[in-house]
Amino acid sequence: MDLGLNEKVALVAASSRGLGRAVAEVLAAEGCDLVLCARGKDALAETANAIRTASKRKVVALTADLSNAEDVSQVAAAAMQEFGRVDVLVTNGGGPPAGPFESHSAEAWHAAVRQTLDSVVELTRAVLPGMKERHWGRIINITSIAVKQPVDNLILSNSVRAAVTGFARTLANEVASSGVTVNNVMPGYTRTDRVTNLAAKNAQLRGTTADEQLGLIEKQIPMGRLGEPREFAAMVAFLASEQASYVTGASIAVDGGWIKSLL
Repeated sequence: MDLGLNEKVALVAASSRGLGRAVAEVLAAEGCDLVLCARGKDALAETANAIRTASKRKVVALTADLSNAEDVSQVAAAAMQEFGRVDVLVTNGGGPPAGPFESHSAEAWHAAVRQTLDSVVELTRAVLPGMKERHWGRIINITSIAVKQPVDNLILSNSVRAAVTGFARTLANEVASSGVTVNNVMPGYTRTDRVTNLAAKNAQLRGTTADEQLGLIEKQIPMGRLGEPREFAAMVAFLASEQASYVTGASIAVDGGWIKSLL
């Protein structure tokens, strides 16, 4: 299937590793030029160079903390300076810290909102006018299975990612007539540093090992294994494509069947 992404411009947030990097790699392989950003300078530079070499596409990489509105503006400005537009926006960010409610201060809550909700709102604010003007755009938010089935010990993520879902679902209706789609993709337990670190954190709380915790997770997944980042990235690439022009306002799980709800 031709996804119709050749020479589109995609901005992928938090794209130096994990799911963000996998999404960037797949979009570049489909012909997109890229704007990448992340907080870690060295990892970001390595990722950008690897994607340039593999895909022969243009890749602009900026070190940025997207919980800071000024950094969001700088990323958007760099995209406009280099390419003149953003066709595909993929919002993403490392999840807020794990822990029960009483372990998180008011500042931890504010930081989670800035990192997980405000970054999505401000990135969208930066690119949406151009998408509407061109009557074509894709906004795809990487959220979590936690927005549909809360995960124990992740009260910050469960709460704030749900707010992203509400924002996206409402925006989808507002911009549908302008040729812009807005969707969320909910990763399940995928083989990333985030999942490994959560397993280690839970192992400390429960007096077990990280491997034992990962084994318990795999038993909850009907497919019996963790997902791979490229499996997740394939769904994002489809939603970014010309072929997904009639899909908007959706939250789609890529979780091996972990979510047990009917809808």
